[in-house]
Amino acid sequence: MGGGGQQKEPGASGGRGSSGGGVYTWEEVQKHCHRTDKWLVINRKVYNITEWAKRHPGGIRVISHYAGEDATDAFDAFHPEPDFVRKFLKPLLIGELSPSEPSQDHPKNEVIVQDFRDLRDRVEKEGLFHTDPLFFSLHLGHILLLEVLALLVLRTWGTGWMQTIACVVILTICQSQAGWLQHDFGHLSVFKKSRWNHLLHKFVIGHLKGASGNWWNHRHFQHHAKPNIFSKDPDVNMLHTLVLGKTQPVEYGIKKLKYLPYNHQHQYFFFIGPPLLIPVYFNIQIMYTMLSRRDWVDLAWALTYYLRYFYCYVPYYGFLGSIALVTFVRFLESHWFVWVTQMNHLPMNIDYEKNQDWLTMQLISTCNIEQSAFNDWFSGHLNFQIEHHLFPTMPRHNYWRAAPMVRAVCEKHGVPYQVKSLWQGCADVVSSLKMSGELWLDAYLNK
Repeated sequence: MGGGGQQKEPGASGGRGSSGGGVYTWEEVQKHCHRTDKWLVINRKVYNITEWAKRHPGGIRVISHYAGEDATDAFDAFHPEPDFVRKFLKPLLIGELSPSEPSQDHPKNEVIVQDFRDLRDRVEKEGLFHTDPLFFSLHLGHILLLEVLALLVLRTWGTGWMQTIACVVILTICQSQAGWLQHDFGHLSVFKKSRWNHLLHKFVIGHLKGASGNWWNHRHFQHHAKPNIFSKDPDVNMLHTLVLGKTQPVEYGIKKLKYLPYNHQHQYFFFIGPPLLIPVYFNIQIMYTMLSRRDWVDLAWALTYYLRYFYCYVPYYGFLGSIALVTFVRFLESHWFVWVTQMNHLPMNIDYEKNQDWLTMQLISTCNIEQSAFNDWFSGHLNFQIEHHLFPTMPRHNYWRAAPMVRAVCEKHGVPYQVKSLWQGCADVVSSLKMSGELWLDAYLNK
């Protein structure tokens, strides 16, 4: 079929598809999904990305997760300037799918795939990818004003306990809201030109938060590309501290793996999860990543945060006191971050790769939290996690407009569209950990 097996093997030339005339079947494309041999398909065109993956701006892993697959919807989701990106794809083109082959790979539902692409065209035509500059200007402005307010509190009223508590609360709000804002710039959802998003992303995550833009990109885009999929989504890599979903606990139990008493994980989660993620795990990982990869640009941005912070707060608290202050701020921010990000994902389906279509994959791993002015602000509009995952480059102030259209497509195809209260979302995090722990214990004792 299609004569794919009769072509000269393009991989031997390193994927430089000068002719780009090959015709391939899905069976043949799917064979090229290995570390040293990667093909993927975008809009029925077949590309050899083996060498390009090492230079991919989003990181080698996120593009490699689609080796041997149709990456059309992922490509559209992550690239707001497709025409600019296609010039990098052109040298990698080695052919196209045979006319007799379907556009989607594996057992994906053709109707769902097409309806989602029609939905994307509709939201584009309705201008939902257009940004309101005032929204993001005001958001950045309120963060900067709060930074100034924290210092004014200390300068005006001194460093007593009440003033220090007020300063900590204000700085925690600043850090959390800056986290949501850097998320917007990181997803290229603010400016039309990617380079402006990249620049402001460096400023917010580097200068306002002391973290690394590249570290965030390479980690977070994997999560979006394959959410809640073991070995592909780093957010479900718990380093043996937790077992998640329904599959992993049983596997651990059958293998008699007991790094921790997982039947109590819904209890010890409160001690190792929300308090430690940002101040311990993320901080260590960020510094290690920047130094090991010699990412001097991100390191320089991060250092501007620490220089500014210590310059402002050492006169009030001294060096050690300033370290204690920022550590406590990150301790509180970590709680805020963990509950907001995990209530949308941790109680959802967590499993190995099932090669599902983009809509179904995102919906079974994601849920929404009810809309309100507080929920929107508190979560950085990530209460609309479904819409965000389907359209990562959509400005967050437009999620609520896209939601009814997304819900309609889901109802048409029987894809669950879950909306919870803020309290229920947080409670489900604990109950899902308890359920997974009980599955582990049952398998550990009886299988």
